[in-house]
Amino acid sequence: MARRRSSLGFFGLFGRSGDLRDLDAALRSVDLHPALVPEGVKLTIVNLMKDHWPDEPPSQAYLPVAQLFGYCLAGPGAFEQTNGSDAMLDVERRIDRALDATDSLDAQLVLLSMHAKLMNSEVVERFGLSAE
Repeated sequence: MARRRSSLGFFGLFGRSGDLRDLDAALRSVDLHPALVPEGVKLTIVNLMKDHWPDEPPSQAYLPVAQLFGYCLAGPGAFEQTNGSDAMLDVERRIDRALDATDSLDAQLVLLSMHAKLMNSEVVERFGLSAE
């Protein structure tokens, strides 16, 4: 089956694709306004998700992706304040695992946030991250 392509819309004539709308909603749910994430980065996120799932990513997959990306952008303090300590600890465990499994979706999302220069400096220091 051919994969459905993501679409940003065009001059208001064509709407955004469902996957980008789902990602925007998930980003909002973790208190990260979608306008703070460049469109190219969002397109890359949904394409990484499509690579990770054989068909379309399930709707419940967007929240964990948004949580990880939101943590990377906001940093631990701001993320914990809006999402709670359980969510923060869960994301930190996922980042620890991603450092060992460099081909995982989580590792790709962490690397994307670094290459897009969106990574919070406190997260870089906490995990000793570098993109070399």
